[in-house]
Amino acid sequence: LMDNRRRLKDIFICVLVGVTLVFIYFVYDNESDHLYGPAYKKSNVKVSSPPEPKWEDPGPYHVAYPQNYRFVMDNSPTCKTTTPFLILMVPVAPSNLEGRDAIRRTWGGKKMVLGQLVETVFIVGLPGGVDANQEQARVKQESEQYRDLIQSNFQDSYRNLTIKTMVMLEWLAQHCANASFVIKIDSDMLLHVDNLVALLLDPKTPKENYMTGLVWWHSPVLRNPFNKFYMPTQVITEPEYPPYPLGMAYVMSLDLPKKILSVSPQIKPIYIEDAYLGMCLKRLGVSPTDPPDQRMFQVIPRHPLSSCDLSKVIAMTTTSMSQMHIYWQRIAQGVHC
Repeated sequence: LMDNRRRLKDIFICVLVGVTLVFIYFVYDNESDHLYGPAYKKSNVKVSSPPEPKWEDPGPYHVAYPQNYRFVMDNSPTCKTTTPFLILMVPVAPSNLEGRDAIRRTWGGKKMVLGQLVETVFIVGLPGGVDANQEQARVKQESEQYRDLIQSNFQDSYRNLTIKTMVMLEWLAQHCANASFVIKIDSDMLLHVDNLVALLLDPKTPKENYMTGLVWWHSPVLRNPFNKFYMPTQVITEPEYPPYPLGMAYVMSLDLPKKILSVSPQIKPIYIEDAYLGMCLKRLGVSPTDPPDQRMFQVIPRHPLSSCDLSKVIAMTTTSMSQMHIYWQRIAQGVHC
């Protein structure tokens, strides 16, 4: 009887250990995929043809890209019946009609600059909240009126800015291969379009593999869990991000969207969109370029700007729509040192 009990006990312990090991394997397997993505697993398991990355549960530090996002609204003629020299691409919340109207009345309304065609496009995701249907109806009406909106079916939110950026690159790669440059610029920015076009027309400005803005060369990966840009070492082991232009406004030659998209499946996208672009650029072997004058891109300008500084600026943050209007009026009247 004692032998039978001992034998049953041994069998129970073996089964328990086996179940525990299987459980640990699946937990580790899911966690490694969650933290590092399929690239990590592919480095440990030899496969003849790596599957398409499927990051359904991105977790707190990544975003759900790539996915089967599609454009649900896109009646803009930009790059379809026109070939602009420069595209002003403005990511904006669906609800921010005030911001879009302010841009249409100021720097987004310029079409011919120094003999070059310039066109403005706003990119939005899907609205959320209890009044999402009404807001979507308003966006649709606005799109029919102005024909400068493109919308994809991702949820529009701050945490999804990287998705917004990658979808923007998809649209540019699909439609704008024959255009020359794009500036991605936030809706709270002032843009001196003439100064930007002048920079891009400069013979010293590269026509390929070109990205510029306010470049952060040694941006630390923040390890403080209470910082909103916190990134644990399990996600990024390096102490610094690769160099990248700050997301408020950056310019790129239009060969880059397709190139960035070609390497992005190899790098699981983090939610910090400009840092992620820097990671993609590094994989491409492309470095961003400092602007010829640091005054061209300003993130925290000392208001009010002097006429001399305003004559040099390309893009700078503003504190309100009214302030942007005032600066735009000063530029229209003429500013110089």
